[in-house]
Amino acid sequence: MKAFTKRVYKAVSTIPLGEVRSYKWVAKKAGKPRALRAVGQILKRNPYPLIIPCHRVISSNGSLGGYIFGKHKKKALLDLEQRILKDMV
Repeated sequence: MKAFTKRVYKAVSTIPLGEVRSYKWVAKKAGKPRALRAVGQILKRNPYPLIIPCHRVISSNGSLGGYIFGKHKKKALLDLEQRILKDMV
């Protein structure tokens, strides 16, 4: 696994439950601020989508972007996390 890929997965793993970050944010955290498309391609091949929460990464304009299991599942996961957080309060 390439070093940049590892840094992308590490950055995504720091996104808290119920929160989202942009592909741009991930690229910057991984050390290549202009590598937005590369981040998307790396997350597209995420071998551990339930461990490395790539569903928490969205486009800078607020749209969902892609997801390995489809946008409808990405939205469902994000909604579920919001409900979990609401129930914890």
